[in-house]
Amino acid sequence: MRPSPRRPRRASLVDGYAAYQTVTKPGADGPASCSLVFCWAHVRRKFVEAERVAPVCAEVLSLIGQLYALEADLPQPHVLQGEQQAAALAQRLAVRQEKSAPLVAAIREWALAQRSLPGSALRKALEYMLELWSGLTVFLSNPWVPLDNNLVERQLRDMVVGRKNHYGSKSLRGTEVAALFYSLIETARLRGEDPGRYLLHAALAAIETPGTVTLPSSSD
Repeated sequence: MRPSPRRPRRASLVDGYAAYQTVTKPGADGPASCSLVFCWAHVRRKFVEAERVAPVCAEVLSLIGQLYALEADLPQPHVLQGEQQAAALAQRLAVRQEKSAPLVAAIREWALAQRSLPGSALRKALEYMLELWSGLTVFLSNPWVPLDNNLVERQLRDMVVGRKNHYGSKSLRGTEVAALFYSLIETARLRGEDPGRYLLHAALAAIETPGTVTLPSSSD
């Protein structure tokens, strides 16, 4: 049975920064609006750093690498629609449950078997991973969830690199327009579209029929 393309409960993919935990706490207006999913790339970085003094980390890095190798061959549901999207979600879920789950179990078994000194790089890496474990395993049951948030970090890099040039906005409206274009351009990229072609199509459509709004993926 194929999973519905409709997304499950809202989740935020983050690193281990403690402040993110506040979004999972219920407030006066009701239960928490989302759950947290944690990033495997940040976990991997901890073990890469620890491997310099703890060669045993090579084993867990190999296991994490195998996780990423499986993900590289899976379709991306965000760039698909309808039946194609449903099929991609079903494939991601099946592969993760059949092949990724044993790797994740092996990673946990390896971590629990390690002995390390308090305060050591290995101990810090182990504690970081195990404390976030429930959020690191969400991807096994939720095919929408990626292994890491590297995509978002790469998208933010453009803004960081050019931020001195962005001082030219000089007004609230200027920054709002910049944010609008950042959102449209990055969404087009995520959908597998050429941003320039999309923006041209959207502009021409708005000129031809004032008030027309063309979003990425609807420009064909």
